[in-house]
Amino acid sequence: MRILGVHDGHNASVCLIEDGAITYCIQEERLTYQKNCAGFPEHSVNCILKLRNLNVHDIDYFALASDHTSLDVGDVLSSYKKSLSFKSSVIDVGTKTPLYGIYKNKVKDKRIKRLTDIGVSRGQIRFVEHHLCHASAAYFGSPWWRDESVLVLTNDGSGDGLCATVSVGDAGKLKKIAETPKGNSIGNIYSRVTFLLGLVPWEHEWKIMGMAPYAPPKGIEKSYNCFRRYLNIEDGDLTFTRGISEPTYRIYPRLRRDLEFHRFDWISGGIQKLTEDLLCKWVDNAVSKTQIRKIALSGGVFMNVKANKRIIELDCVDDLFIFPSCGDESNAIGAAFAVYADICRETGKEIDIKPLKNIYYGPSFSDSDVESALEQRNDLNVNRISDIEKEVASIITEGGVVARCKDRMEFGARALGNRSILADPSNYDCVRTINMMVKKRDFWMPFAPVMMKGRTSEYIINPKNIASPYMMLSFDTTDKRGEFIAGVHQADLTARAQILEEEWNVGYYHILKEYEILTGRGVLLNTSFNLHGYPIVYGPKEALWVFENSELEYAALGNYLISKEQF
Repeated sequence: MRILGVHDGHNASVCLIEDGAITYCIQEERLTYQKNCAGFPEHSVNCILKLRNLNVHDIDYFALASDHTSLDVGDVLSSYKKSLSFKSSVIDVGTKTPLYGIYKNKVKDKRIKRLTDIGVSRGQIRFVEHHLCHASAAYFGSPWWRDESVLVLTNDGSGDGLCATVSVGDAGKLKKIAETPKGNSIGNIYSRVTFLLGLVPWEHEWKIMGMAPYAPPKGIEKSYNCFRRYLNIEDGDLTFTRGISEPTYRIYPRLRRDLEFHRFDWISGGIQKLTEDLLCKWVDNAVSKTQIRKIALSGGVFMNVKANKRIIELDCVDDLFIFPSCGDESNAIGAAFAVYADICRETGKEIDIKPLKNIYYGPSFSDSDVESALEQRNDLNVNRISDIEKEVASIITEGGVVARCKDRMEFGARALGNRSILADPSNYDCVRTINMMVKKRDFWMPFAPVMMKGRTSEYIINPKNIASPYMMLSFDTTDKRGEFIAGVHQADLTARAQILEEEWNVGYYHILKEYEILTGRGVLLNTSFNLHGYPIVYGPKEALWVFENSELEYAALGNYLISKEQF
């Protein structure tokens, strides 16, 4: 059985599931090379069908993520500016009338037509509610769903009228026990704070999170005391409630009034503290209500690795799974999971969704593809290396920075080794070097480490032994942090660690092992292979474009080592 999950909103994506296993999942941004590309992911649909040598008639069901999504996503900054207008207020009132139902049906018909225009029959199309997509991804992606009950929480800006849900997953079924309407959203407040501080909503929230630890406690408290009036969760409750009259998606004018003359770091620290406090109380309430101590999370709010750290430290939490890259891009996967499970139940079959392991769901490429991309580039030094991983480790040991593009592309916002820039994390100067070369990151934003699973206790504090293969968590570091100081947050000394097992990525692990042999250290600096403001590279063509339009010294493309003439 083949299910094609389609997310046609912000950061559009497509996922193909075949007999319960994810075979491909691609974000549209990787093919258009436009960050967070929105709308119908035509390129990704065509790419996956081509990679599997299929056509639309070979797909049993198309799972469309979200019952309602806007066809006119447009530029996020422009949409936020428009949201402050009188026209937007009128439209908001209109959403509460029967006319809005007519509009939503028209949008739904247009979404269906985009599929029927390419030969999909109406009977093949199923819609999956937005937060059910998030919940299905978290539940069926978790390692426990077959054998145990799982507490499933979703939280984001909003989708299909909701911003948060609490569900219990048991025996392959999800039962929602609580929901919060979209106007009571911590995600809304966080994104509007991002906009207030001159950054891009739905993209730069991580910069607010990164700035927060630099703020002085008194400043944090001043801003926090403003924020805490906006949203609350009572003891024992599973839903968030407002302490203000307007919905959170219309909170921007209030933010301007309340936070005037507050310093930017106070504001960052205040909104981060509110987020952590509310989420922790929500989780504690949900565990008390259900007595389920293994928790699966999804939705864009849980991209906040510092809040996730606070959650894993709660006494009531035994284990935690956060779906990798759990923003809306993962809803293509959640929709496909949900429809696959439904069809299995309808036909009396076992729900045989395969365990989630590594998420290298994109295409791979051959050395001949690298050779084709290199044609007519005579200004580069090109060498085919029999053991490219050993050579990469050697270059890094000598102080070099290497951009690696090999094997299948990883899914999501985090580079997990196959489309990564790697460097020696013991040398803090490499932070400046990488930023000058290619990343152009804000000065306060840390890079991240990848470490061998067998050595994590030397580097991070993880008493519950929570798995962290996807860079969705941060940890306190040990006194050996000097071995990877370039991958540590300089204010609070935490690290967003990728914990790597050899069987998950043999080539990537080989680099780490060779580096350990040369240095005695089992940890590297890993950051995404892309120019600032662009998506992670797709393949050799995009990798070479970044290489030639940056100051990168070395690129390892497949089994080829590439350097510029001056090196």
